Amino acid sequence: MTRRLILLAAVLAIGACSDQDPTGSSNPAELASTSGTIGVNVLLKARATAANRTELAKYGTLMDEIQELNVIRVKMKGSQLPAVQALPFVAGANPDAERNAAPIDAVAAADFAGGKSTWDLDAVNVTNYNTPGRTVSFDGSGVYVAILDTGLLPTWRQYFPEQRIAEEYAKSFGGGGGENGNVSEQPNKWESDVNSHGTHVTSSVLGFQLGGTSYNGTAPLATVIPVKVLNQNGSGWSSTIARGVTYIADLKKTVLANSPVVINMSLGGSQLDVVERLALDYAVDAGVIIVASAGNSGPTGFMGYPGAYRKVISVASLGYVRQWETAGWWRDATSNTADPTDPAQYYVSDFSALRRADQDLDVAGPGSLVVGPYQLNQSNRTSFYYLSGTSMSAPHVAGVVALMLQKNGTLGVGPTARAGKAEQILTSTAIPIPDINQQRRTGPGAPLTTPPSWDENRSGSGLVTANAA
Repeated sequence: MTRRLILLAAVLAIGACSDQDPTGSSNPAELASTSGTIGVNVLLKARATAANRTELAKYGTLMDEIQELNVIRVKMKGSQLPAVQALPFVAGANPDAERNAAPIDAVAAADFAGGKSTWDLDAVNVTNYNTPGRTVSFDGSGVYVAILDTGLLPTWRQYFPEQRIAEEYAKSFGGGGGENGNVSEQPNKWESDVNSHGTHVTSSVLGFQLGGTSYNGTAPLATVIPVKVLNQNGSGWSSTIARGVTYIADLKKTVLANSPVVINMSLGGSQLDVVERLALDYAVDAGVIIVASAGNSGPTGFMGYPGAYRKVISVASLGYVRQWETAGWWRDATSNTADPTDPAQYYVSDFSALRRADQDLDVAGPGSLVVGPYQLNQSNRTSFYYLSGTSMSAPHVAGVVALMLQKNGTLGVGPTARAGKAEQILTSTAIPIPDINQQRRTGPGAPLTTPPSWDENRSGSGLVTANAA
């Protein structure tokens, strides 16, 4: 594991979310302590007027606007924030919040021989743990899954069928924060990523190719829309993510009006943000279902945002107790296969975040040691790694949601109720994971150890099951 991955994992940390929508002004004293020049996301009570812009310009430099959300971004001194929050036409304001993608482990996977299914797909009952083949008749056809992440590697066609990536809708957004200025579109950068986090996340939905062998995905015939909202270091800002979410919502309102749309966000940070929350509301109201990582802050840390927002389906991480038991444990083998009907075969990952009383942790998915394409540096473009993190568990659930939407594109409800209905289906059909001191190995040849104890505060309603949902 590189130090960069360790540091990013530490950033995916704590946060809180109440039943009331955050306005960004709930902790003015804390926010006012921010020093130096910062980017501030300002929510107005109505569409911005010339007078509003003139008044805000007294406090700093006006940057970009998100008109759909009545939001103006301002570069200003942190000490001026309380004054902006107090303006009569301002509903809320807060600093642009940092967001990161943060896998916990990067372990090389060398044994890619035989079989087309993997333990994580068996666990969510997408594939058959006894024999090769899918256990569900749905494959994601006709459903769009927008993956807001680092984009894709330039070599993505080596891993994914070209027709499964919606190049016509792919987009990249950059900027944000105080020093980077305006959030802007960056043409074609969505497929010039060198981080590869987004490529690994995409492989959990679509599967991937290695030479002449194809490995299954949760929704292998879904169509992925790559939206780059994180930079080459895997970090970004809530304002950039808001632009990405709003972009997908606008697609849903126009050219994709008759197509089901899911957003996956394998990213997070500790601070809530008014603009990000509004963008999520905007997308949910348009009929988009949003899935996000719960966070990697561990058994004593709390969920991050956007996963902690109430309207988002948040995903904790599980591992397989028989990991590393055999050389090919991660793929189908008659002596070592994950059984989705036996919850005792799974444990809550050590890093998976804790739900606090005012947060909402929904379900869990496979997130410990998930194999997929990943590179640790720019010269290493064809490697496959086990990665661990709620970044890995979220796309499994997003893929299951795609299967649900292929089965019933509206879930039997109107657009504004669709996200809530999807959450209700997932939580009601999930399998609770009991804490019975399941032991597992942490690496090849490692001794058996017991993970930290857990309850529903770390596992939500339990493991998602594709065939039941």
